[in-house]
Amino acid sequence: METLTSKQTEILKYIKEYAEDFSMPPTIEEIRQAMGVSSANGIRDHLRALERKGAIELISGISRGIRLTGELSSSHIPSTHPTISLPIIGRVAAGSPLLAEQNVEDHCQLDATLFRQNPNYLLRVVGTSMKDIGIYEGDLLAIHKTHEARENQIVVARIDGEVTVKRFHREGDKAYLQAENKDFDPIVIDLTRDQLDIEGVVVGIVRQM
Repeated sequence: METLTSKQTEILKYIKEYAEDFSMPPTIEEIRQAMGVSSANGIRDHLRALERKGAIELISGISRGIRLTGELSSSHIPSTHPTISLPIIGRVAAGSPLLAEQNVEDHCQLDATLFRQNPNYLLRVVGTSMKDIGIYEGDLLAIHKTHEARENQIVVARIDGEVTVKRFHREGDKAYLQAENKDFDPIVIDLTRDQLDIEGVVVGIVRQM
């Protein structure tokens, strides 16, 4: 990756921290406010420069069209950084534990400093239900194993034995698993009668180069 300017480094750091906190990239307006500048055009110029240098990918047509790329690839891990080996979970058979041996397709070495919360495994994305926030089929999601989820987090959930990745929202006795794709309806769970198990939360997205 080419050397970044101090401002580009600052913007990239903000994008990474925002994505870790909210499981989605920030908008240009949110970056502008965080950087304390008056014009969004300067932010766009910096984002284009970050794209040219391989740090991000810009996706046209959506408001949060920023995708971290090169610096999350295992091929970019500096040898002096501590690494972690995470199992890659592929397609999950209905009802089977995520970390069951038959679901582990490989292992991946990653820079341990990339994540605020330690991931326990990588989950390979199947389908396009989260594409509008830059999560595409074949991507690897870094998952922190937990049974608790905060409002608007991207979660790995199990419903009727099936595992899905969606945004979590709750209102009273109803939980909503919201896709980030206008072609998909939310999954509504009545918690008074239906079982919803949170398997983990997304703490990062890894693109294999």
